[in-house]
Amino acid sequence: MDLFENGKVVKVCAPMVRYSKLAFRSLVRKYDCDLCFTPMIVAADFIRSAKARDSELTTTYSDRPLIIQFAAKDAQTLATAASLVAPFSDGVDLNCGCPQRWAMAEGYGACLINKPQIVKDMVRHVRNQVDKPNYAVSVKIRIHKDVRKTVDLCQKAEAAGVSWITVHGRTADERHQPVHYDAIKTIKDSLRIPVIANGDIKNPKDVQAVCELTGVDGVMSARGLLANPALFAGYEHTPIQCLWDWVKIALEQGTPFTCFHHHLIYMLENITSQPERKVFNGLSSTSAIVDYLQKTYGSF
Repeated sequence: MDLFENGKVVKVCAPMVRYSKLAFRSLVRKYDCDLCFTPMIVAADFIRSAKARDSELTTTYSDRPLIIQFAAKDAQTLATAASLVAPFSDGVDLNCGCPQRWAMAEGYGACLINKPQIVKDMVRHVRNQVDKPNYAVSVKIRIHKDVRKTVDLCQKAEAAGVSWITVHGRTADERHQPVHYDAIKTIKDSLRIPVIANGDIKNPKDVQAVCELTGVDGVMSARGLLANPALFAGYEHTPIQCLWDWVKIALEQGTPFTCFHHHLIYMLENITSQPERKVFNGLSSTSAIVDYLQKTYGSF
């Protein structure tokens, strides 16, 4: 992938459980998002079950560039999963950042930042077994309290041939504490490959500020994009056109009602009053939502 070759900041939609599926990826791509990740998929389940493959991964020819994020804990499982998705994607990402208890207990996610040799082996296996030039192999990590350990992990992954590293600038124990941008800068300064910064990219100004602070090659947003899918296009809040774009995409793709509604709840949060939110959040059908939006914002 040559995303990083022109020197511009690469803007990335994060892997979000339930949310960064095809319909939402289609929406953010309309608003200057350069690269999208799927939600995290457990590689072993994906390999084992055709039903899991059908439910976990839906894509189209225009859903590119696309990175499939996997949870895996051994090299061959990741490489096999990567081989399955290579024809439909531009790369795979190894999740080394999920801090949820179930993931850590299973040996997935953030516990892998303490197993640099395993991460190195996983990257190398994918490199050796996916016969597709320019196919990306990336890792998404959280940081250690001692950033030297994180630098060591990243340098081992770099030596194995990783394409880039996404750094969520919090430790596995931190949730809403401030992001350690100094650690991201240290990591970036220690590597030759591109680095993407993740954590608290909530408005257009954050994109430039984080790049200047850390020297990274790209930024990844999760909650910021949920609240405002047009964030990367420079909008401070969700524009009305974006609401209608979501309605159109979601209805065309048959998005389940709960997901359709939840995305709109996020998008409207910063542009509506509390009484308006209460009314909207209580709506229980697609037609009621469309009627509400037409009455409030006009037809699309």
